[in-house]
Order: sequence, then structure tokens, then C-alpha cells
Amino acid sequence: MSEMNFKELGLNEDVLKAIDDMGFEEPSKIQEKVIPVLLQGFDVIGQAQTGTGKTLAFGAPVLNNITFGNKNTKCLVLAPTRELAIQVNEELVRIAKHTRARILPVYGGQSIDRQIKALNRGIDIIVGTPGRVLDLMRRNVINLRNIDFLVMDEADEMLNMGFIDDIEEILKGTNPERQTLLFSATMPAEIKKLAKNYMKDDAQHISIIKNEMTVSTVSQYYYEVKHSDRVESLCRILDVDSPTAAIIFCKTKKGVDELVSSMQARGYSVEGMHGDLTQNHRMNTLRKFKEGHLEFLVATDVAARGIDVENVTHVINYDLPQDTESYVHRIGRTGRANREGVAYTLVTPREYRALKQIERATKGKIKRKEIPTIDDIFEAKYNTIYTKVKETIEGEDFSKFIPLAEQIDAEFDLVDVAAALMNMIYSKEVSYDSSENSISVKSSGGYERLFINLGRKDGMNPKSLLAFLSEGARFRKEDIGDIDIFDKYTFIDASEDAARHIMKNTIGKRVRGRKVNIEIANSRK
Repeated sequence: MSEMNFKELGLNEDVLKAIDDMGFEEPSKIQEKVIPVLLQGFDVIGQAQTGTGKTLAFGAPVLNNITFGNKNTKCLVLAPTRELAIQVNEELVRIAKHTRARILPVYGGQSIDRQIKALNRGIDIIVGTPGRVLDLMRRNVINLRNIDFLVMDEADEMLNMGFIDDIEEILKGTNPERQTLLFSATMPAEIKKLAKNYMKDDAQHISIIKNEMTVSTVSQYYYEVKHSDRVESLCRILDVDSPTAAIIFCKTKKGVDELVSSMQARGYSVEGMHGDLTQNHRMNTLRKFKEGHLEFLVATDVAARGIDVENVTHVINYDLPQDTESYVHRIGRTGRANREGVAYTLVTPREYRALKQIERATKGKIKRKEIPTIDDIFEAKYNTIYTKVKETIEGEDFSKFIPLAEQIDAEFDLVDVAAALMNMIYSKEVSYDSSENSISVKSSGGYERLFINLGRKDGMNPKSLLAFLSEGARFRKEDIGDIDIFDKYTFIDASEDAARHIMKNTIGKRVRGRKVNIEIANSRK
């Protein structure tokens, strides 16, 4: 794990402030190694898996070194798919929050005329798929002769999808003095040839080697959740398992504060740890956790470093970590000294791919579990209460209450009294008041992630979008997962059946004169 912080990498204050706003406390390995080299002006071949923080690794130094002040495009980022282009664009916008950078995603499936109008106004960074970028170049809309940076993200994927000729044509039309950044998970011969032909001789090859990582004493499980149900899902898991000591990991400092606040409001014995808290505060929190005065500790990766607490029964990844190594370090907090430990990870449908990469890297099986129902919670608490009552009776530590029991017996049926007392205990132990027995994400056969060319500028919010989609397609509330609405487009997770009905009954309709198009977001046609 890295022990360097972002301030040591040489980035300017605008970029550092944005990184701090995003809540990251330390760079991942690829960020730590790549950022200083890029700031020095070298071309870089970065070899690392998806989900290691590559966008920040190239985005931060590019935004650090861009010279603003004219309409020329300064940087082109190529991505293999529309969905990745959109994700990279959104990440760059966050990194550029305190700069004057103008950033635009360009890809097929969106009006090219709108993209042309935006480009004509002047764009600093273009994030696009090879096909659409080449189309715009051939129309003389994009001029890359003066760019300072060119980034090829997931280069091996672009080659696998047959983009090699498009990429070479794009490269030939760019400034030969540009700084080139190539990121790829693998290094096939075509990638090496591309690097040799289009990158400078002193290009630096930085590889983040996957270490052999095993977590044999920890049973690993994941729960697939809707983003909106993440807190309730966690509460249900805790209420069923009743961990005696659990560490819950969040990705950001803000996430820690928000989760701690939500859990405390529901009566959990919990405190948080992250880098913005004073050393004394963190030490006191850790002491209380070690001594058993806290059941739950919510922490970021940095704050949890060095925590050595025996008897941690559960580690819960409320957020997925930045990389696989962080995952291994997290769940290594349990299952120590040959004890059995349990690790749970909450993932939304679109995070499932990253979870599978972690599974492959650790060579361990991460099994799926269903989010507990209210019935599951009742059964778990029933068994707990029964055990406690049995142990109390066998221990005969109740004699002082016998006079009270005899008095109550004269007025009420003792079975009713016992049930009432158990209800009081149950109500105190169950934190989340839910109206639905089940909040399972999936209905039948899993989720599809749909891309819809409607967004906020079309008057869409979750309620109006669902109302529009349901006009011709019937689906249930549980058939819909996460909804991410942007200015000009939307991603929505829907069960396979619902997705099929939505596409069949909605494509071609018009909203405010705009023809509706819906596609499977991860399609690579």
C-alpha cells in the first residue's frame, strides 16, 4: 500500500483541491508512479488493470500542465466504448472542478451536430471513441495538429474491438511533439508496435504487477444492491449477523461521515475514522473499538492502516476500494491468527465487473448472498432472544424479579407477558423500519444497463422518466435499479424482461420533438 500523499506528487493547488473534494486521501500505486513521470514530460506506457485509478493518473497531470487561453484543443482521450468515454469524461470534470478546462465527450449514438456546435466554441479536452473522433476529423471539425497530450485508455480493448486502423489514422493527424499516454491491462504485440511507432524513444513503461494475493481464512460474500438502498441493505445485514466487532470501509472521508451519521441515527454503536479527524480523536475511537465499547468502526483505507484489533468478526466493504490490493488489506483485518473471518461487499450492478476482477486477482471465490428480508431478521433475532432467555434461566440470575413476575401473573397471561417483553427487546435491536419485506435488486435473470438519449435538458427526473417509460411498457418497481440522469443522456438499470419491454415500446417515440433512442449500454456492436 502507498504511504505517499497527493501533495508530494508535484500537482498544483487547483488539482489538489479537486482531489480533496473527491475525498481521496492517498494515491493508488498507478497514480503514485505515473503522475510524477507525466509531470516531467515523458511519454508513458502504463500497464494496470481496470479499477486502479487510471483516469486520475493521467487526468491530474494533464490538467496540471494544460495552458489555457485559446480555443485550440489541448488533449484527446480515446476510449473503446461510449460508456467508458462518458465515465472518463465525468471523472475529468470532477478533477477539473477548480480549473477553466472545457471538456467534451464525443461518441456515436448522440447528435453529431450538437457535438460540432460545442467543438466550434472551443474545447480543451475531447474524450471520445475512435469512430466518432475520426468522423469529426474527416469533417475538419477537430484539428489535432496543436494538441499537447494524447491518451489511449484501455488500448488493448480498442484493438480487440478492431479499432487499430482508426487509431493509427488519428495518431497520424496529431501533433508529432505531443506527450503520449497509453494505458493497457495487457501488452500484446500490436500494443508494443503501436508504442514503438508513435511514442518517443524515452517513453517510460510503468507496470503495476499483480502480486499473488490470498485470503484463505476469510469467507467472502457480496450483496448486489441498489444505490438508493445501500444504507438499508447494510442495516439488514448487520441486524441478521449481529457482529460483535466489525470494520466498515468507505472510499471517501465524506462517505464515512454520512454513513456514521445514518447509523447513529438508527441506534448503532458506531464511530468513524478518517484523515480529517485529529490524531487524538482517532486514537480515542480506536481505543473504544478495541475495548469493545464500539461495535462498529467506519473508516477509510488510510485511517484503517495499522489497525491491529483481534476478534474483528466482520469486514464490510460499503464502497468498493480503488484497487485489488486495498481489498486484500481491508479484509485482512478479520480472519487473523487462523480464526475464521467474514467479508461482505456491497455492489451495484454496474460495479459487478470490478468485483469479478478482484475475485480473479485474489484467486478466491466471492459468493453471492441475498439481502436479508424482514422475515430473515425476525428469525435471527428470535433465535438470539431465545438463546439469551435460555442462558439466563439456566444461570438462575433472575430471582430478584420473581415477585414482579408473580404480581404480573395475577393480572396477565404469562405467555402474553413473555411475548411483550420479547417484542420490546426486538424493537430495540432492529434499527431499520422498513415497509417492504424484501429489497432484492434482481427480479428475473439480472439487470441490463440501458443508455437513453434523454436527460435533464429534456425535463427528465427519475419520476418523469419512469412515468414516460411505463406508458407502453409494464414493469414493477423492483425491476428498476440505479438511475443516473445527466444533462443529455441517462443510464438506467432494468431487469432483462423490463429492459426488453422498454426498448420494444419506447424506441422511436418523441419527447419535446426529440426522437427517443435506447440501447444496451455495454453493447460493443
